Amino acid sequence: MSSDEMARLTADVVLLGERADGELCVLLVRRGWEPFQGCWALPGGHVDAGEDTQAAARRELAEETGLQARSLDLVAVYAAPGRDPRGRYVTFAYTGSVPGSLPVPTAGDDASEARWWSLSEVARWPERVAFDHWQIIADALDTRL
Repeated sequence: MSSDEMARLTADVVLLGERADGELCVLLVRRGWEPFQGCWALPGGHVDAGEDTQAAARRELAEETGLQARSLDLVAVYAAPGRDPRGRYVTFAYTGSVPGSLPVPTAGDDASEARWWSLSEVARWPERVAFDHWQIIADALDTRL
């Protein structure tokens, strides 16, 4: 098996919250480099050796946004070939929510910006969302119903 065929593990977080006006929002980060440099993505990244996927999701969320999630629930595992131009990536996607007012994120690690977007805003430009993250967001919303 070549290194291009080896699967790499990642963990992403769909963190949801509500603005004061009741609009549902999702936390996204702007990618600082390729692939999809400049596009918006879910906070997340590689699972370190010996690390649990949920622990990786929490770590990546904190590194890229400065925020913590009280609880995270598994949305699904995404493993379709071709979902990442770098090779075969298997993503464990988690969802969580923040109570009360939206905390202010601080971009860090490989994120050049972090901010809350209303779902209605994101729905108007799905082509600016990296990878298959729009599908992951939609799936996370389905798990909330």
